[in-house]
Amino acid sequence: MEVFWVIISPVWAILKAWWWVLLPIILWPRFLFMWIKWRQDLYAETVPNMLLELKMPAEVDRPFRAMEQVFAGFWMLYDPPDWWERWWEGKYQIALAIEIASIGGDIHFYIRTPKALRNLIESSIYAQYPEVEITEAEDYTLKVPQDIPNKTWDMWGSDYEFIKPDIYPLKTYSKFFEESPAAKEEKRIDPLAALLEGMAKVEPGEQIWVQIRIKPVTNDENNYKDRARTEVDKLVFRNDASKKTKRYPLIKQALDVVITGQPPADFPEEKEERPILPPEMKLTPGEREIVSQIEQKISKVMFEGFIRFIILGEKDKWHKANLKNVLGFFANFNTENLNSLKPWSPSITKIHKHGRLFLNIFLYERKLYMRKRRLFRKYQVRLWYNYPRPDKTFILNLEELATMFHFVGRAAVPAPMVQRIEAKKAEPPINLPGT
Repeated sequence: MEVFWVIISPVWAILKAWWWVLLPIILWPRFLFMWIKWRQDLYAETVPNMLLELKMPAEVDRPFRAMEQVFAGFWMLYDPPDWWERWWEGKYQIALAIEIASIGGDIHFYIRTPKALRNLIESSIYAQYPEVEITEAEDYTLKVPQDIPNKTWDMWGSDYEFIKPDIYPLKTYSKFFEESPAAKEEKRIDPLAALLEGMAKVEPGEQIWVQIRIKPVTNDENNYKDRARTEVDKLVFRNDASKKTKRYPLIKQALDVVITGQPPADFPEEKEERPILPPEMKLTPGEREIVSQIEQKISKVMFEGFIRFIILGEKDKWHKANLKNVLGFFANFNTENLNSLKPWSPSITKIHKHGRLFLNIFLYERKLYMRKRRLFRKYQVRLWYNYPRPDKTFILNLEELATMFHFVGRAAVPAPMVQRIEAKKAEPPINLPGT
């Protein structure tokens, strides 16, 4: 024991005298996060936002690829700040929130955007869907009690995350049906159908909110191409083939030969035979499909963001069973071999009383209340980062976004409560008197 203290006492003396030196190292990342959050919050106050409601026509005959072009137009928002704008002025990459909400059974499609970008949003949509009607709307999140959860209103919700790295794609519309120009709308298997049908059954006093927050991103900010190449190389065993044999200094190699009588480790006695077929040719059909899908995902422009949803309502009217409608919608995009979405545990508005911490038993109600309040506020302010983990975002390409959010006709999704334009708009004839 005395020997132990002889060794520990000098270390303890140093720590006791110089422990404060570690504080800047520990707190520096937190300081940087709080600093940039403060600067960006100040800048955000100077950027007015608006909510646009999208009313779709009764019949939509455009293919899903048209919605990809819409999001390609949205990608033109890309304008990353330089270091001075980011760290001092607080500027950040502009993001959009695309949302679907059921208010007592009435289904609405929304886009929240800075007012200055309204023309870009409208032109991108009208270029592909000229019959869609776009109007400014009041923020529906302000029409419910702002202190939810309270004595009369309750809620349930969650953020989402990927199960695998985000370079693995989700199931997209091309896997739901064989798209062709001649395909009739009623023959399509629309991934939005289950969600909209479930939303249409929501009764007065209940609401369902679904939000997808996205911002344009390139490989410079997210390095998704580099991560994808690394993953593909690992899948096709290129790393093993490209590893170089570790070499030792010549003096050490000579001593090894004299002492042991064996050749150096990096000069094997027998030359290893190189395989005739490259590693790519040895992949199974399933592995080849995974590699192909990863490469296909990164071939399109990307958005970075996250997904969250909330179901809420008056306690004596709302049905928690509506949760299954939303969970079922996101389950449409899951595959075992590629990627899947699942609720992110720290954000789920559910806490197990008998969890890892004994205090959960005593603080259960308080912790559950704080988690619900946090999720409600994040949704309402369309938070640009995913608190408490700013890095819990993922990338989605044009095809994935078009699958999750697109315009649907009545033939494909006959939900009666979807807000639609019943009459087609057309220009007056050129021979009309007075024109």
